[in-house]
Amino acid sequence: MDPSTAGLLVGLMVFVLLAIGVPVAFTLAITAVTFLVMDRGLLAISSLADNFYGGLAEFTLLSIPMFIVMGAAVAATPAGKDLYEALDRWLNRVPGGLIISNIGACSIFAALSGSSPATCAAIGKMGIPEMRQRGYPDGVATGAIAAGGTLGILIPPSITMIVYGIATETSIGRLFLAGLVPGIMLTGLFMAWSIYAASRAGYDFSDRREVTWGQRFSILPRVLPFIMIIVGVLYVLYGGVATPSEAAGVGAAFCILLAIIIYRMWNPKALWTILSTSMRESVMILMIIACAALFSQMLSSFYITQSAAEAIASAGLNKWVLMGSINVFLLIAGFFLPPVAVILMTAPILLPIVMAAGFDPYWFAVVFTINMEIGLITPPVGLNLYVINGIAPDVPLSTILRGAFPFMLCMVLAIVILCIFPGIVTWLPDLMMGPEI
Repeated sequence: MDPSTAGLLVGLMVFVLLAIGVPVAFTLAITAVTFLVMDRGLLAISSLADNFYGGLAEFTLLSIPMFIVMGAAVAATPAGKDLYEALDRWLNRVPGGLIISNIGACSIFAALSGSSPATCAAIGKMGIPEMRQRGYPDGVATGAIAAGGTLGILIPPSITMIVYGIATETSIGRLFLAGLVPGIMLTGLFMAWSIYAASRAGYDFSDRREVTWGQRFSILPRVLPFIMIIVGVLYVLYGGVATPSEAAGVGAAFCILLAIIIYRMWNPKALWTILSTSMRESVMILMIIACAALFSQMLSSFYITQSAAEAIASAGLNKWVLMGSINVFLLIAGFFLPPVAVILMTAPILLPIVMAAGFDPYWFAVVFTINMEIGLITPPVGLNLYVINGIAPDVPLSTILRGAFPFMLCMVLAIVILCIFPGIVTWLPDLMMGPEI
């Protein structure tokens, strides 16, 4: 079969299966098996198990369930509430301190939990009612939390970055460093827009509650240990002390220990909830990874990946036209699919094309991830929007969507800034790990 024809048929089958509600992992597996049997006959079935388990034969994959346990342990505690309260107390004198506290809490909690929906739920349950009570517009209050929750897939340690590193065989430590400064920049853009939007709507920033220094310091013992875990995990990774899997394992153990000590989670049922939640999410991600290995084998068997790369390379497109087209494609894909699925299905195909055009692979990883962030607050999937709607059911979904839209534009602006100044991504990895040869 001609590679272009095979590619169209594969794309059509994937689209149909996803449209009728087949899970992503099973969609990839069914499509791969179908076309492999068409190409090689029933003998192809004999190698499926080896290829399926071969997709999981990567030591770095151990870091995924460990980081998920780490996030689940944090999400099961009142850590999000305490983090929000701590920032609110310390920033109460700053104009717009409440909205800054919410977005700042989202960025830190997202880094701890690695889950956008968990971040929206943990911070939003406290932050949205408080902002609305103090007079912030509903769109700003809900949109800020929805957008802030997306930061977890960019700010390290990020499970999405780990999956990208495995799929593209790039350094996970360097990917974490690459996402740090853009993540802080995006957080700043979110804060700036929130303050501007609230001010434009007539919000009076002089409405501040009185907080004593004793109240400020009293909450720090419940917050600082979790932040120290993030710092410690990143330090041992960048310092070459431990591998991602080892760092994730130690981080998970410490998060569970802190949950027990600080929040008195002695009940075995609470610990079982953490482990069972982590198991479900880990199995889902690892199933997608294993089925993506079958899917990649099928694409190579039909020469689809290679043909697509050759066709784009021979088209002679301007590098920025090419990058613009890729961004549009990723945006559309992110509207319908979760970030992990998009990465596993497209990153191995796109990265050789992007590198051939002269772009840095780690810079592309950050741009790729920001596109996936936009998908998290964009219908029809837009999971964060529905989480926020569940927290504030009296706020119409249309209002939440309108409130989130300017934050989508902030992400687009961030991509434009990174295109103009790619050093924002690359300088920190090069500084701490040296230029990649």
